[in-house]
Amino acid sequence: METNNIIVRVASAGDCHYSKVITDEMAASAMARGTGIAKRSPEYIETKMKEGKAVIAVTKSGDWVGFCYIEAWQHGKFVANSGLIVAPEYRKSGVAKEIKKKVFNLSREKYPDAKIFGLTTGLAVMKINSELGYEPVTYSELTDDEEFWAGCKSCVNYDILMSKERKNCMCTAMLYDPADHREPEETKEDFVKNSKIYERLMQIRQSRLLRFFNRKGNSGDSTIAKIVSKLLFKPKFN
Repeated sequence: METNNIIVRVASAGDCHYSKVITDEMAASAMARGTGIAKRSPEYIETKMKEGKAVIAVTKSGDWVGFCYIEAWQHGKFVANSGLIVAPEYRKSGVAKEIKKKVFNLSREKYPDAKIFGLTTGLAVMKINSELGYEPVTYSELTDDEEFWAGCKSCVNYDILMSKERKNCMCTAMLYDPADHREPEETKEDFVKNSKIYERLMQIRQSRLLRFFNRKGNSGDSTIAKIVSKLLFKPKFN
């Protein structure tokens, strides 16, 4: 995606030099909001970049704009799009939404059967999540992976989370379940049935057209009838 001067793309090893500014901004943003996020080191962010499990936004001149990465839990059963951050001067520009859409699609590509979830206190993020198909859920519907919940220890609300036995906290849990968005596949029986109906309709149509031309009773129209017959030829369905 490219909008004006900003490019949103999958991050790579060539973006590792942005890791320090990204983690610094994550920490500063959390402090300004008075909430916490799982602290990540520059090395951790670099690993995500090298694995192709992150999305970055930069200007054409190379300035960092925004970032988000993918984490998988319970052997890929659950996926989180974590660490969404945008540089202060680019906030409210719509770039956060583009990053979220890009990382969401990347998650669906890498983990097509995984449930994608997130914990957030931000109304803007909740709105974007809703547009992508997320729905508010209880904490019990999220991963039970202890490593994920250990990441909440750096949050100022961690004591609240634990006092409520991880059933709820200040964050809103949202979940995208791919099973709720799959269109029912046409069965082989349906395909055969529909094919036979189509074949029968074409036979009726062909028959009516041939009768129309044959009623003319001359050689020219007979020739036209033969041409029509060939044009309406259809393959047989097995």
